[in-house]
Amino acid sequence: MPLYPDIEPYDHGRLDVGDGNRIHWETCGNPRGKPAVVLHGGPGSGASPFMRRLFDPERYRIVLLDQRGAGRSTPSARAYDTDMRVNTLPHLIADLELLRAHLGIERWLVWGVSFGSALGLRYAQMHRDAVSELVLTGLATGSREEVALLTRGLGTVFPEAFAAFAAGVPEAERDGDLAAAYHRLLESPDSAVRERAALAWTDWETAMASQPHRSVPRYQAPGFRYGFARTVTHYWSRDHFLDAPDTVLRDLPLLKGLPGVVVQGSVDMQNLIGLPWRLAEAWPDAELMLVDDAGHNAGAPGIVDLLVAATDRFGGSATV
Repeated sequence: MPLYPDIEPYDHGRLDVGDGNRIHWETCGNPRGKPAVVLHGGPGSGASPFMRRLFDPERYRIVLLDQRGAGRSTPSARAYDTDMRVNTLPHLIADLELLRAHLGIERWLVWGVSFGSALGLRYAQMHRDAVSELVLTGLATGSREEVALLTRGLGTVFPEAFAAFAAGVPEAERDGDLAAAYHRLLESPDSAVRERAALAWTDWETAMASQPHRSVPRYQAPGFRYGFARTVTHYWSRDHFLDAPDTVLRDLPLLKGLPGVVVQGSVDMQNLIGLPWRLAEAWPDAELMLVDDAGHNAGAPGIVDLLVAATDRFGGSATV
């Protein structure tokens, strides 16, 4: 199914969520339609206009936001003096509840991509009554096993890129926690050290996540590159601020009875640890859809079609 046409927000703002943070939000589509909230990836990527087009604007009230430190939210993770201690998964979940109340929404469909799927799953586990359905793609759960795969395990799949990635940290740290090592570099008071670390990190991200291999335009912007790498390593080096290394997978039974759709590329690297099948087994109310020859990309042919079909399925009839 094709994407819906480009649309512009009918309302937007910045919500004060505390700790000096103001999150940017926008609403599109039908003000009286079914509410849906869109959770971007990264963490730290920010929302994009493409995400609006996955929903029928006649049937949905589409809510996009930039999570703390990302996109148009302030303060930005791109600024070295931004306090990252108040950017955690519990903070992001609390922000969603504040935004839901601010917009007067009782329940909403939660759509998430990559890190946004981990955030969406944990949000639904903690606020079950606020979620009507889940639509997820580029699956992630924030487990330590996933971080180990993405920072070291894929080194045997992309050996040349991994050698450059490991060489970006001090030799004494190359056999340890690479996310933590890079995070220390990204918090260095020396801007040149930070810039080199951000470039090395995004080069590795490109190698492992962009299949077939291609350049990622947003990584060419030094400001975005730094804020993104800083936020990702902040989360990855701290177990995503969860109470256990596999919290989201452990608590999947809390989603019993909640309808969901998971659209996953067949060559998404998370599949190497069986993540989509493990989720489907523990959450039988979710339908798993695999797309041949697609990777970790919500905009890939086939994936887009199924994502639009999923939102159409849950959209109900238009309201006026």
